[in-house]
Amino acid sequence: MNLRILLLIVIVTAAAGMSIWMALVWSANGGQLWATALGPVLLTLYLAVRWRKGREMMSSEKQNRILLIACGALAREIMALKKANGWDHMDLQCLPANLHLWPDRITGAVEAAVIENRDAYGGIFVVYADCGTGGTLKAKCAELGVEMVAGPHCYSFYEGNEAFAARDECTAFYLTDFLVRQFDGFVWKPMGFDRHPELIPMMFGNYEKLVYQAQTEDPALDAKAEDCARRLGLKYERRFTGYGGLKSTLAAL
Repeated sequence: MNLRILLLIVIVTAAAGMSIWMALVWSANGGQLWATALGPVLLTLYLAVRWRKGREMMSSEKQNRILLIACGALAREIMALKKANGWDHMDLQCLPANLHLWPDRITGAVEAAVIENRDAYGGIFVVYADCGTGGTLKAKCAELGVEMVAGPHCYSFYEGNEAFAARDECTAFYLTDFLVRQFDGFVWKPMGFDRHPELIPMMFGNYEKLVYQAQTEDPALDAKAEDCARRLGLKYERRFTGYGGLKSTLAAL
């Protein structure tokens, strides 16, 4: 049972019991101060009205709030956008960024998060693109009645889906601010390059360049991204995308 409802029942029961007890006491003593027993009743009515108004306020606040269920790789960028734009009506819940190492797990994790939180918010928005789920995430979001970011992946929506598609860069390997910071944890070690560098030409032999899509102006990240390209034996290109389609998508919510 809801705690607030239980509390209300306790208050009403206690107040009613007190009223009856006081009425009996005064009646037994021939008293005429029946109005005294009315006090707890009035208090109960007052508390009930306040409780109802509180529920209405909570319901209104719930309808005005949006939960963003997002990839952990976008956490820093989403928080920066929330702060810069005053999007205080948005709450953020991030799923582990390393789900991208097992994209078949993303859809189930998103579904569980939506089901867990849907009664607490007026709206839920999924800040994932397809991200290697092969269309299953889009289908699940449609089934759950929630919207998600359009596009194949974050590299695309950072540049803009149309602009990214027009480049048709099948020989480019992309890094974002997050992936530059986490290059060793998300690329180098999971692929085994720290233990078997001979795998690099096998896995990256058909790539020609590393494209760093910069969300921020940070010389230290630029230098690190260029070093990532060197380690992979690729040409280096930096593109400043800013927050791109991520910003415009969230601004429309």
